[in-house]
Amino acid sequence: MPSLRDPATSRSTRAAYVAAEPGLVVVLDGALSLGHGLSVDLSVHLALRAPTLARRTAPEDTWTLDAYARYERDVRPAEVADVVARVDDARHPALVVR
Repeated sequence: MPSLRDPATSRSTRAAYVAAEPGLVVVLDGALSLGHGLSVDLSVHLALRAPTLARRTAPEDTWTLDAYARYERDVRPAEVADVVARVDDARHPALVVR
């Protein structure tokens, strides 16, 4: 699908499917998207510790913290993702090798 959401209306675009060219790379930005059965070749999880996430979350968005905590508990994205980068310190991210 060439698009999923119209940023102006925040509604689905209902775009028709198109054939992807061989070798095409698609980067999907999706918070809380691991563990939902999406078929991807490679997944990367940018991990933050809960205190860092709380500190970096704007006061008007603190209601989202419960969802992130539940996602960590139920999905365990660091165990599901193919690659994990710890980004508590954006200047010095750490790649987790399993």
